[in-house]
Amino acid sequence: MLAGAAATFASIAFVRAPARAAQFTFKWAHATQLNHPLHVNAVRVKNAVAKRSGGRLAIELFPNNVLGGDPAMLTQARTGAIQLYSGYGGIYSSVAPSAGIEGVGFAFKNQAQALAAFDGALGAYVRKEMDAKGPFVTFARPWVNGFRQVTTSTRPITSVSDMQGLKIRTPPSKIWVDMFRELGAAPTPIAASEMYTALQTHIVDAQENPFTILETYRLFEVQKYVSVTNHMWSNFWVVANADAFNGLPKDLQLILREEIDAKALTNRREMELSNASLEDKMGRFYRMRVNPVDGAPFRAKLKPFYAKEKNEFGSEAWSLLEKSVGTLA
Repeated sequence: MLAGAAATFASIAFVRAPARAAQFTFKWAHATQLNHPLHVNAVRVKNAVAKRSGGRLAIELFPNNVLGGDPAMLTQARTGAIQLYSGYGGIYSSVAPSAGIEGVGFAFKNQAQALAAFDGALGAYVRKEMDAKGPFVTFARPWVNGFRQVTTSTRPITSVSDMQGLKIRTPPSKIWVDMFRELGAAPTPIAASEMYTALQTHIVDAQENPFTILETYRLFEVQKYVSVTNHMWSNFWVVANADAFNGLPKDLQLILREEIDAKALTNRREMELSNASLEDKMGRFYRMRVNPVDGAPFRAKLKPFYAKEKNEFGSEAWSLLEKSVGTLA
């Protein structure tokens, strides 16, 4: 199934825009690599926008951290040095704290539950804060990153006690650090652009990401075990610099909104297929040792973490989260 999806990705052709120069050019930067569904669907957005706008709006893509890691790209999106950016909620939390709520560990039981929350009232709450504090225009439908798994080079994670003292790379986001510290690990924030080297040189022995990232970043080369923790669900919010977006004519604003939201749905389907296929592929093809994990003991140990996060996110955001997932704290 994954091979078929890869063939589909590889077959995408760039639309040839009209010969005249574009009236507006938007730079879109992100951290994922060329074969990741996020980039594949960003290419689709680029092509569709060029066609529908008659070449008036051009999108230039900058994948794979070529303009810097996520913190640097976020800064560039805020200042207008780039006009479009797609990052996970934890990165935006440095600007809009509620964006980090997707990272509340072991909160979501499945992707359908998570998407219902972020397509609904919780997502609307987060987007409102991101737009106000970016300032951004945050597109309505989040793109999927998926459930995150723990990989290690030293030992599998089968119980909470296996987390004790584990040197694990996390994204540069406070909620990740706080959660893994509560579980007994020794988290180290490292940008995605530096993750492979940090694992290769044993600055850290572990990391956590969805299955698709394990393949696109080739982390199977420097990790031995995959523990299927499903400890966090994460998305990609696509944002536009507010001044740049508002400077577009209304018809181009509409085209950009429609295409980014439409390709969010394609991204979701392809990410779900990719992550599901790769769980098997990690063991069969990449020879990693894959083991299931019971999340209930982890969730029980996180009670103090939940109480702290409830206080930090505030009663309104936490109430919206618990309406979707049930009582956490």
